[in-house]
Amino acid sequence: MNVQSVCVLGGTGFVGRHLVTRLANSGRQVTVLTRHRERRCRELLVMPNVELVEAQVGDRAALLAAFAGQDAVINLIGILNEDTAQRFDDVHATLPGRVADACREAGVARLLHMSALNADAVNGASHYLKSKGIGEDAAHAVSGVAVTSFRPSIIFGGDDSFFNRFARLLRLAPALPLACPGARFQPVYVGDVANAFVRSLDAADSVGQRLELGGPRIYTLRELVEYTAQLIGVKRLVIGLPDGLARLQAAIFERLPGKPFTTDNYRSLQVDSVVRGTDGFALLGITPRSVEAVMPREMKSRNYRGSYDGYRTRAARD
Repeated sequence: MNVQSVCVLGGTGFVGRHLVTRLANSGRQVTVLTRHRERRCRELLVMPNVELVEAQVGDRAALLAAFAGQDAVINLIGILNEDTAQRFDDVHATLPGRVADACREAGVARLLHMSALNADAVNGASHYLKSKGIGEDAAHAVSGVAVTSFRPSIIFGGDDSFFNRFARLLRLAPALPLACPGARFQPVYVGDVANAFVRSLDAADSVGQRLELGGPRIYTLRELVEYTAQLIGVKRLVIGLPDGLARLQAAIFERLPGKPFTTDNYRSLQVDSVVRGTDGFALLGITPRSVEAVMPREMKSRNYRGSYDGYRTRAARD
C-alpha cells in the first residue's frame, strides 16, 4: 500500500485535529470534510497539504465527490450523547456503512474507521455501544474496501473532554459525588491514537482487523478523578455513589444543558473499558504513553496551578 491522499471525516474534532496534523506532517495530501469551513479549526486552514471542504456527510453525492481520487478515507465521526439534531442510529450505526459504500463506488481502496472498546451490535451494554457495533460491522461488511477499525478506551490529551471536565468540576465544590467510581479504564494518549491511524494506512497486516487501543495502565474512575485533583492542586472529597444514586444522578443530569451524564453513559460504564482483543499498538509497533508521562505537563500548560511533586513520587514508585 502507498497512501498519499486521505479524506478525513471528523477532522476538526479532538482526535481529528491531532490526526490531520500527523498526516500533513508525513507529506500526505489531506482533505477534511466539515459543515462550516470558516468556523472550525482555523489553524487547519493555513496548514500545508490540508484542504477544508464544506460538505454534508449524509449526502451521498457529496461523499462521492469528496472521495474521488483519494487513496484512503478515515471516518472519525462520533457523538457521546444524543440530541434533537444527532442520533446514535444515524451517526454511529448508519453513517459508517454509507461511507464504506461510497468508498467502494468512488474506487477508494482503504478505509479506517473509529469505533469504541466494547462496541457490540448485539450485546452492547448501552445504545452508544450497540450503535457503534452496528456501524463497525457495516463498514467491515462492504466488499472491495480494505477496512481497519479502531477501538480505543478513553482518549486523553491536553485538550480532551475527560480530564478537563473533571478539573472544572473539582474547582466548583469541596466534594464531588461520583457515579460508578469502580468503573475501569485504560486511558490512551491522543497522539498515540493518531500515530496508530497513520501507521496502519500502509500496514497490510492491519487490514480487516478490529484493533483495540489502550494505554499501559488500568485505572478506576475514582483514581483518575483523584489524580486530576492532584494535578490542579486542590484537595477534594470524592464520594462514590451507590448504584441507586448513580442511576438517579444520571436521570437528573441527562435533563441538564449539555447532558453531563446520562442513563446511557451509566450503562456504558457497567463494562470495563480495557483491552481484551487484538492489541493494536503491539501489532503496529507502538509503545503507548502513560497518563503520568503526559498530563502533568499538559494540565500545567492550560494554566491549572498545583504541585505535582506528590504525584510524581507515587508514579515513580508504581
